[in-house]
Amino acid sequence: MAPFPGSGLAKGLAVTLRTMTKKTVTAQYPDVQPELPPRTRGVIGLFEENCTVCMLCARECPDWCIYIDSHKETVPPAAPGGRERSRNVLDRFAIDFALCMYCGICIEVCPFDALFWSPEFEYAETDIRDLTHERDKLREWMWTVPEPPALDPAAEEPKELAAARKTAGKLAAQQAAEQAAAEEPPAQQADGTSEGGPA
Repeated sequence: MAPFPGSGLAKGLAVTLRTMTKKTVTAQYPDVQPELPPRTRGVIGLFEENCTVCMLCARECPDWCIYIDSHKETVPPAAPGGRERSRNVLDRFAIDFALCMYCGICIEVCPFDALFWSPEFEYAETDIRDLTHERDKLREWMWTVPEPPALDPAAEEPKELAAARKTAGKLAAQQAAEQAAAEEPPAQQADGTSEGGPA
């Protein structure tokens, strides 16, 4: 049986009417900012004080988009008669976000917690060369990194905290013993003189 003339138009208008009565789901960006999940991969922030220039992030990056330059400085000995030490000083830390694929390997392999995910994603540029962010820009992103989630109260205490607490307890006991020994009066000998000489 052939459809009557105009049935296709009627079906199309029915779909239009149905859609018009539904609530809109359009995201009104940028007037309304989206609510991002806490682990959003927006941009990578650098906490420069923690970076030891170990180069692990640059070596593990599959895109080779991390550029690090450094130089060595000689540190004087900590105690008299000790040896001088050398340490790496960071000169340049840059990430080319035109190449980065946001895999997060650099953040995972960093042994000193110098790299963090920031949920910020509004860093579009008109020139692709401006997508290479130097360390000053990466440091600015650190202010947008959210606080880490609270630990589960029922979780086992991390081994590092337990070891630190044990070491702190030993040092406190040692200092208390030294202080008690310093405050203790000199012992009296049998002839009435103290250990330091005649009374």
